[in-house]
Amino acid sequence: MKIGVISDTHLMQPIQMLEELMAGPFKETEMILHAGDITELVILESFGGKEVLAVCGNMDSPAVRMKLPAQRTFPAGKFQIGLIHGWGKPQGIEERIRKEFGRLDCIVFGHTHTPSQTRREGVLFFNPGALSTGLYAPKKSVGLLDVGNTISGQVIYL
Repeated sequence: MKIGVISDTHLMQPIQMLEELMAGPFKETEMILHAGDITELVILESFGGKEVLAVCGNMDSPAVRMKLPAQRTFPAGKFQIGLIHGWGKPQGIEERIRKEFGRLDCIVFGHTHTPSQTRREGVLFFNPGALSTGLYAPKKSVGLLDVGNTISGQVIYL
């Protein structure tokens, strides 16, 4: 199973790049995860009718915050995945978000705008980076999770 992963879009309206993602890196995915800072709910309609699981982030509109949880867990194959935006400084974010969940195999998060992939105590921490660019994200990026006998991530620079 392939899962598309995106975070920190910071968009008010859909843009062409979201359509290009669906024709490119996310074409073969079964579902899309959005790790927050969506900004407006209309962005979630850009993923070609695929199942979308999302959480709210610190920069989301009140409408997004009312509709989406701050965190969620779900099964993917034989694995349990947690989805959360994150908060605070980039340093120590993995430790902070880990405390929010019970037993998991993978935690997908955003907030830092910096792609990362690490394993700690059997848990894959995966951050796809940000679709928006700026001081902390000089390059746009998204991610893919590959779920089979194992779970692994891949960062894709756009």
